[in-house]
Amino acid sequence: MNPLENNKTLKIILGLSGLIIALVVGWYLISPLFINITVDEDFPEVPTAVEMPTDFPVAEATEAMAVVMEESDKIMEEPMPEEEVSIMEILSQGNFYDLAHDGNGLATIYQLADGGRVLRFEDFNVLNGPELHVWLVGENPVQNTVGVEPDIYYDLGNLKGNIGDQNYEIPEGLDLSEYNSVVIWCVPFRVPFNAAPLVSP
Repeated sequence: MNPLENNKTLKIILGLSGLIIALVVGWYLISPLFINITVDEDFPEVPTAVEMPTDFPVAEATEAMAVVMEESDKIMEEPMPEEEVSIMEILSQGNFYDLAHDGNGLATIYQLADGGRVLRFEDFNVLNGPELHVWLVGENPVQNTVGVEPDIYYDLGNLKGNIGDQNYEIPEGLDLSEYNSVVIWCVPFRVPFNAAPLVSP
């Protein structure tokens, strides 16, 4: 095979390789637009601590511990009682509005009975996309910018689903006074899909 034929064959191989890579990357970036992921999480549950007398005999303490462990399993499996939901404090909330894509639902930050905090989406719906993340941001309202991250943001992790109720734990010590909105952010394209204000009730 002469050098010209070798060169031609190499170009064909490189061209096919590039096409395959482009197809794979294109499918990765575009396919989520046609796939819905539905989530249906209950409110987070806070197990109740069980106190035991200090003078408990060892045998009875072991038996009591087994009972407590069984009750703990039941707590984790059962939905949160309505009376526990009622003692949660709403710190802030707001409805989602459209930015780059249509979306709707309610975002609420709750203070739980154990002192923890959680961001919860209810009746949530947004167009799916590649690597969507849940960001707390400083601005309100959020601007529909492309390629420019907000000056202040905190990433709570991957969006669990583009449809349905879902919870996101807020780290202890995070100063929520610095964050005035929640944004569904597309990481690869640096695009805000939609956002909700976080306003005190």
